[in-house]
Amino acid sequence: MLVWKSLLSSSAIAIVLGLQPAQAEEPSAETSAANAAVLESLPFETDQQDFDWAMRGFIATREDPKITDEDGRVIWDLSATEFLSGDAPDTTNPSLWRNARLMAVSGLFQSAKDVYQVRGFDLANVTFVRGETGWIVIDPLTSGETATAAFELLRKEVGDAPISAIVYTHSHGDHYGGSKAMMPYAKADIPIIAPAGFVEEAISENIIAGPAMRRRAMYHVGDPLALNAREKIGTGLGVGLAVGSFGMVPPNTLVSETGEALTVDGVRMVFQMTSGTEAPAEFNIGFPDLGVVNIAENANPTHHNILTPRGAKVRDAKTWSKSLTEAIDMFDYADVLVVSHGWPVFGSEEITEYLGFQRDAYAYLHDQTVRMMNQGQTLQEIADAFKLPEALAKKWYNRPYYGDYRFNTRAVYQFYLGWFDGNPVHLAPLPPEKAGQKYVTAMGGAEAVLAMAQTSYNAGDYQWVSELLNKLVFADDTNAPAKALLADTYEQMGWQEENALWRNFYLTGAYELRNGVRALPESNAMRSAETLAGIPTEAIFDVLSTQVNPERAGDLSLRLGFVFPDRDESFTLTLRNGVLIQQDKLLGDETYDVQLTANRADFLNAMRGEGGLQQAIASGAASLTGNPQALRQLAGVLDQPDPVFAIVTP
Repeated sequence: MLVWKSLLSSSAIAIVLGLQPAQAEEPSAETSAANAAVLESLPFETDQQDFDWAMRGFIATREDPKITDEDGRVIWDLSATEFLSGDAPDTTNPSLWRNARLMAVSGLFQSAKDVYQVRGFDLANVTFVRGETGWIVIDPLTSGETATAAFELLRKEVGDAPISAIVYTHSHGDHYGGSKAMMPYAKADIPIIAPAGFVEEAISENIIAGPAMRRRAMYHVGDPLALNAREKIGTGLGVGLAVGSFGMVPPNTLVSETGEALTVDGVRMVFQMTSGTEAPAEFNIGFPDLGVVNIAENANPTHHNILTPRGAKVRDAKTWSKSLTEAIDMFDYADVLVVSHGWPVFGSEEITEYLGFQRDAYAYLHDQTVRMMNQGQTLQEIADAFKLPEALAKKWYNRPYYGDYRFNTRAVYQFYLGWFDGNPVHLAPLPPEKAGQKYVTAMGGAEAVLAMAQTSYNAGDYQWVSELLNKLVFADDTNAPAKALLADTYEQMGWQEENALWRNFYLTGAYELRNGVRALPESNAMRSAETLAGIPTEAIFDVLSTQVNPERAGDLSLRLGFVFPDRDESFTLTLRNGVLIQQDKLLGDETYDVQLTANRADFLNAMRGEGGLQQAIASGAASLTGNPQALRQLAGVLDQPDPVFAIVTP
């Protein structure tokens, strides 16, 4: 039977891979000087409040630092960040080193009366609120293994009670992927609460552009890099992303309006809708009786992304800033603010300042980008000229550890005008390979370009070196000296970076220039039965439509019918003109090349390469009418996504 095994394949994002790639010499004098200058520009000695808040309320952590899956594979290692001690080495921007040390703080903490968090067990935090009969779990992490480890620590140290509710603050996978593993601890028929649009946006984020986004995410989080002072030291929002078992329990209670209130297990919650800010479906949660606000991911100990380097929908910086103004007024009773990444803020005045200064940073980003845009400056010119006022820039939580202002100004420009700057030369630019060949020829050949690059490298002009050598590598990716010098250049640039994601991009680029693209072990996160079970059938067929290769499809014309009795669903897929169109019904007396009737689970198992459909047909549990060859013909025109396509080479 037909197998579409590649539909939702994914690369694993490991915490520690133990790799030892070839490395450049030591940091250059320019890199050491740049990092030393950071120490003079920020209040390292005079503002140490975060270190107190990050440890306040500490109760305990795991005795065994390694969290493993059922096969013994290490999903998370709490001891992997022990190198983050003392002063920053020259291979790390001191400001980013400070952030990484704070993000590595892990364990169970009491944030307020009846409010606890486990931090440092995954990229995000999981929050627990004590109800009358059990625990309300807010944002159950990325993987089942880390979520389970967090809840077991809570039960051991604070109270062994069942889960009485689960809340998802927003539609990003690091805040719901562990929910399936929580259900054995839950009471029957618990509320699963989420913002309106949650399921649709969770699917949109991960399915249609999933293969490309996951490949870019390898750079985003530094997949092939080891955790150490020369390579990856974190992501700006946490140490890294745990990838073990992944499964979403669909919400059964949706919140759609600001001010909407729910009382769950005796705990009163009031919601602020913030969709369109950090996530397209998101809310903040106030606990008026506890004096606590959960600000989700709308205010973090770092500036955030208006557009993530891995790729996503562009966010609305203006709406984001306005939502923080509303939050200041709406949650003015709070004297503890908990966040989805990082540590709490304690004190009502401190919360107002924290939200207000972040609000001002997003507003300034938006307004000044638009001002310069309306004066005719391009997105590159705005990114180069933008500078945050000193009063905002010296707040640690406004530093660009995760989101970068140079990237975000371009995102605001794109939000309004798109990527085109109006210059006709950019209407149809040459692709990198052709442009590289022409530029190298125009500059006098490969040896001349390499000599210019070496001179600039010796002078510490690394951005220019990278632009020169990128052209040379794309003109001829067999030029080993060019690839080696470009890798050295990216390494120096990464070592200077205050932004964790940019550091990961530079150092991953250096790794792949030296070692090639290494296929990582396949994750079960996006191909698990639990994940697929929660995806609407329409979304699965939408993915297939994006995989049609028009050259192989040619003038092929097919009509296929699918009936899933267990879900009371039927679909028609029509292939013609190189386009696969779906309709959510069978078309009366229309003729079908083939029609499949089966339980959707059997169909999905076949797509995942696990078989079972032939046996179902043989037993009468499924039926196939028409020409089975039509299914094979459809499979034959579908492209397999490439999980490790080239990025820094042609």
